[in-house]
Amino acid sequence: MSAPSAEFWDRLPLGGGVRLITRDENGVAAFAKPAGVLSHPNSPKDEPRALLTCAYDPAQECFGWTGPDGSAHRLWLLNRLDSATSGVILAAARETAARRIKEQFVRRQVHKAYLALVFGVPRAVRGRWRDRLAVEKRRGTIRTSPAGSLPAEAQFRVLRQRPGPPPLALVQLDPQTGRSHQLRVQCARRGLPIVGDQTYGDFRLNRQFARTTGCRRLFLHSLETRFRYELGGRTFEFAATAPPPPEFAAAVH
Repeated sequence: MSAPSAEFWDRLPLGGGVRLITRDENGVAAFAKPAGVLSHPNSPKDEPRALLTCAYDPAQECFGWTGPDGSAHRLWLLNRLDSATSGVILAAARETAARRIKEQFVRRQVHKAYLALVFGVPRAVRGRWRDRLAVEKRRGTIRTSPAGSLPAEAQFRVLRQRPGPPPLALVQLDPQTGRSHQLRVQCARRGLPIVGDQTYGDFRLNRQFARTTGCRRLFLHSLETRFRYELGGRTFEFAATAPPPPEFAAAVH
């Protein structure tokens, strides 16, 4: 099957502020998602604020829309980010490629790196966090707690620090597992809540930070994703980086 045309990518119904970072010959693509944009709509009323402003099939995990010439188009979503998290998110214009890459996620062969601005400073400048989490979904809302049976692992590295009050640290987080809200819970469990986290964070410090800076976002950003995959007897490498919004660097200067 031929690769999607340049016109296909030019006419994607992208959501507000969403930007195509890169795409390969098999139709695998990476987008930069702003904070506040949904990975996919949960209902038709959510479509205007989603990654693509069109219908979404949750069973097939794909977007669908009609082109100007009446032709039907689809784009398969490969991973998700919380609406409050910005950065790299993946999709594919071919179902065969989508299946191959989802297999890589299941095998934990996709490398992901995040940036987080946290209140406090880790005791070590780098290391590995291992936890057991519980993930529950009630009425469409996900909640994760640090008392469960699901293994969660992430590497961390402190990039920058700013003395307080309150002290802040810019941390790179490389998760080896992909539990819902994993990084947010792992940070909070160690007394390093992510700035702006309205579920697991420090609400008093969040209010203070917002008053001082005027910024109310969750300071978690999907920085980089890279992986290899096989298709048609060939091996392909894919990598995408979304530079962090300027407010990340500004907070620790």
